Amino acid sequence: MGATILELRGVSAHYGRIQSLRQVSLRVDEGEIVSIIGANGAGKSTTLMTICGIVRASEGDILYQGASIRDVASDRLPGMGLCQVPEGRRIFPRLSVSENLEMGAFFRRDAGGVKQDMNLAFRLFPVLYERRTQKGGTLSGGEQQMLAIARALMSRPKMLLLDEPSLGLSPLFSQHIFKIIKDINEQQGTTILLVEQNANIALSLADRGYVLETGRVVMEDKAAALRANPEIKKAYLGG
Repeated sequence: MGATILELRGVSAHYGRIQSLRQVSLRVDEGEIVSIIGANGAGKSTTLMTICGIVRASEGDILYQGASIRDVASDRLPGMGLCQVPEGRRIFPRLSVSENLEMGAFFRRDAGGVKQDMNLAFRLFPVLYERRTQKGGTLSGGEQQMLAIARALMSRPKMLLLDEPSLGLSPLFSQHIFKIIKDINEQQGTTILLVEQNANIALSLADRGYVLETGRVVMEDKAAALRANPEIKKAYLGG
């Protein structure tokens, strides 16, 4: 793996008076898939939203490619190569599939490169090519998740933050989504930080993992070691 691309140093965050993250420290190296697992309400999605500045860190620092992004506006991050696929997809339902993809490249000025990347998105997700003139809101849940990922890829990210990509999808569609995530990492070298309720799948994809409980990191290890850990098996893997 390469140098560290993202690092959280003692990050805390609050929703009003409620503290949701407590001194969270983690790192992601270039080329890795790193998973964050934990129960509902553990702070997994909040961690991603705090990285992106949607939730403001009340303490600590967030470094991306060695520079602090704690005070960087969230809409500037895609242009810096850091892009989030939020929980619930949040595509533009009234825009066509092609228009949604174009929105992912809104800050780019290289029309030829944008066209290339749209063709790549259609190769990764052939169903989106078939649906390219359909409005996003008419797609199935799985197709909307594909569109959300493809739209993020249009920004040519160095790093993707994926929040619950299998939420609400059938097991078969989930497997398909996770295969594509693995392909994006291996074939394009995109670094991925993955939050996923299905801890078994998350750890089977990842190089390393972090376990969050009530806003704290309570364990960190290689993904294979976490999968083999009896405590993790019992708490998160149904073992």
